Amino acid sequence: MAVGWQTANWLLFVAAVGCGCYLFVKAVYRRVLYMKLGQTAEFKVRGREGAGTFLSQVFGQKKLFKDLRSGLMHFVVFYGFIVLQFGAIDLIVKGLTAGGHLPLPAYELFSLIQEITVLLILVAMGYAAYRRYGEKLRRLKRGWKPSLVLYFIFSLMLSVLLSLGFERLWLDLDYSGYAPVSSAIARLFPHPTVATAQALFYLFWWLHLLILLAFLVYVPQSKHFHLITAPINIWLGRAETPGKLKKLDLEDEEAESFGVGKIEQFTQKQMLDFYACVECGRCTNVCPASNTGKALSPMHLITKLRDHLTEKGAAVTGKSPRVPELAFGGGGAANTHALAEKAGRAVEWNAEGDAITDIRPTLAWQQASWTAMPDASPEQVELIGGVMTEDEIWACTTCRNCEDQCPVGNGHVDKIVDLRRHLVLMQGSIPHEGQRALQNIERQGNPWGLSRSDRDKWTGEIEGVRVPTVRENPDFQYLFFVGSMGAYDLRARKISRAVARLLNEAGVSFAILGNEERNSGDTPRRMGNEMLFQQLASDNIETFRKYGVRKIVTACPHTFNTFKNEYPDLGLENVEVLHHTQLLDRLIREGKLRPRYEVKERIAYHDSCYLGRYNNVYDEPRNVLRAIPGVELVEMARSRENGMCCGAGGGMMWMEETAGKRVNLARTEQALAVKPTVIGSACPYCLTMMEDGTKMKEVADHVRAKDIAEILEQAVFGDSPLRQNHSIGG
Repeated sequence: MAVGWQTANWLLFVAAVGCGCYLFVKAVYRRVLYMKLGQTAEFKVRGREGAGTFLSQVFGQKKLFKDLRSGLMHFVVFYGFIVLQFGAIDLIVKGLTAGGHLPLPAYELFSLIQEITVLLILVAMGYAAYRRYGEKLRRLKRGWKPSLVLYFIFSLMLSVLLSLGFERLWLDLDYSGYAPVSSAIARLFPHPTVATAQALFYLFWWLHLLILLAFLVYVPQSKHFHLITAPINIWLGRAETPGKLKKLDLEDEEAESFGVGKIEQFTQKQMLDFYACVECGRCTNVCPASNTGKALSPMHLITKLRDHLTEKGAAVTGKSPRVPELAFGGGGAANTHALAEKAGRAVEWNAEGDAITDIRPTLAWQQASWTAMPDASPEQVELIGGVMTEDEIWACTTCRNCEDQCPVGNGHVDKIVDLRRHLVLMQGSIPHEGQRALQNIERQGNPWGLSRSDRDKWTGEIEGVRVPTVRENPDFQYLFFVGSMGAYDLRARKISRAVARLLNEAGVSFAILGNEERNSGDTPRRMGNEMLFQQLASDNIETFRKYGVRKIVTACPHTFNTFKNEYPDLGLENVEVLHHTQLLDRLIREGKLRPRYEVKERIAYHDSCYLGRYNNVYDEPRNVLRAIPGVELVEMARSRENGMCCGAGGGMMWMEETAGKRVNLARTEQALAVKPTVIGSACPYCLTMMEDGTKMKEVADHVRAKDIAEILEQAVFGDSPLRQNHSIGG
């Protein structure tokens, strides 16, 4: 009879595992079919540095540790499951061999490690449940579906311990310190018959196996697909500069449209992002739009696109995403999801108490607006309007804080820019203020529409310092690219004057293009007007070649990023691009600039997104401030990689915020929380937004917004006080 049972057990085991693996492969394959509907993407082979990034993010869990407690919990679960894979094999062997085990050296130690690991995972899962339902983190979803994995893992762990406990009773094993948990469980059931103990062992052994196989089949049909897709997504992630946008081939005569107006117009790599999302909410938790009552939520951007791809993919391929179909009521067809009519309403901003930011209004809007439409066909749902509203698309500041936080390597900004490209290039749909700015850039080379011939007027405002043009100083070392803000904006002109004075003091040979300078094209590109961007870039590159430009310095991080990372795709070669804080830091270290005058200010430095997250320039601005005598540098709660956007990026500088709270006001309040006397920045956009914020908070009389160059100018010359009627140092 024992032989007959073992044979039957073997046959049932093979059948169950075979069925589970078949259903798993089927579910994965169908999602691969959906992704194949997308545009082919070129994947660059990662070098040694890319391999290091992969290892640190996958096996080092680097990004998860941005939230230390959550990171520790995931670290325990990740490595715990790796350890328990060997224990699972051992448990399977026990059931198939009627009490045998893996022939491992130091097997008792192996058993101890397995039991300790099970306990650690149970503790980690308990903490995960607490984070979701006790602490009630705003970014985490609640309900049966997000919690299903907790039930799976708890059940798996308990079935392991109960199997091992009844194994000890079945085989009459004595208490062992190498198996403390299973030994304790065995003591709870004194003197059962051998047959009873064996039956209970196989009961929990089979429960463990079936739960494991059910979880295997469930994984690709849930957010837990990231267990497979996330490592692949990270490996295939950008091998180039973060945030770099893809160049559109506008001369492609076969192209029927530009940008993304249908889900299948995303690339297959972008679709992989959809299935890699773990719905942890870290992206939404830091998004300046989500935090200030706008409709956009980066997490919901990804999950809505994933749902739409799955539903439309199923309709196009005729392959249901649900496996096995019988478990979902027969056909297994997924409900079509789309935006409800209430999606047209604005988010109701109602931050509680003294909270500076709050993601709850946005999350509530997203939850209410994304609904099942049983009678609709997914092929009839428009991507723009049916899945993403234009308000969501235009709320993005392209700050990339979402991408920096994402533990699975997802890109959000490129998708939003692709949607904008379709709106602008194919539908001509753009907010009125943005349209006016783009028209002015096209006609006059600046967003205000001011005369091109006035671009160099700012140079006449500097006494005793000559600012030569490239024609006047053809042997210049650095081209000082002033940019539209630095040339036309009355406040930003002070930055340009400070930079010119400092370069002159350091003996740097520099020149400007004067009225030959054009807009860099960052604003048109981020707003989706790729055609205007490419025209501006071509004109600028031609001008650079004409004057033999080899080094460029600019005070605008947006210009810096565009020249350094995106112009090479359009032909810019062998040109070193520096941000002014990088050059000023270098000049101080070389002794060419000496901050001699004391600047007694408490300065909170605000990180520009395009300087920091896009180009990893965090230390140089701070080095300049630290070199100034008297400066007390303080950090905001959100700084460096996690610094919050000022609200001006992605073209938002030229568009009005009509929903929720102004982003710059929230960022200013974060700065004021550390009680500074000066809010320092290194971007003319940021400076404008911070200065406006201090005026809105009615603190502009005693808290000033200043650029790094202005602060250094005072320290070097002593004649440009940071506040009127108050001489600093001397």
